[in-house]
Amino acid sequence: MASAHSRHSVLREIILEHLFVGRLLQRCWQAGAYDVEVLRSEFDSGGYDLVVTRGAITRHIQFKALRVGGKRRHFDIGLRLAARPAGCVIAIVVDDDLEARHYLWFGGTSPDSALPPIDDCPAARHTKADSTGAKAARNALRRVPTSRFEKLDSLDAVIGRLIGKLP
Repeated sequence: MASAHSRHSVLREIILEHLFVGRLLQRCWQAGAYDVEVLRSEFDSGGYDLVVTRGAITRHIQFKALRVGGKRRHFDIGLRLAARPAGCVIAIVVDDDLEARHYLWFGGTSPDSALPPIDDCPAARHTKADSTGAKAARNALRRVPTSRFEKLDSLDAVIGRLIGKLP
């Protein structure tokens, strides 16, 4: 099953993004919060996958995925996301059946706070080497250690960080 996660990683991330949006909107509906908007980026040149808005709160979100027990030590995060007023990264930690077990949060502690600084992190590198074997730096991306992410055990905890406490 592990090979399916890597071989079909793009499909996996699309599924997880759809599941997240559906569950987010479901929880908002259940709480009586009907003023939530979700906008999807067709191309993430801005460093984000989704924009979620509720009232005066606007969050630009970059999604990442990780398997339970995965050994990932860092995530590559774009400097453009850091330039957004309230950017954040949500890593969804899933089992082999794509059930969310918990989340890793990298962002401000309140819905209107900015992404913590990432300038101090090293530049990411291309995964493929050029003809000389060198892997060029990707200066627009930073390798942020997973140790800088906060573990959140529930979707409700993520929603609290993302758009605030629901009614």
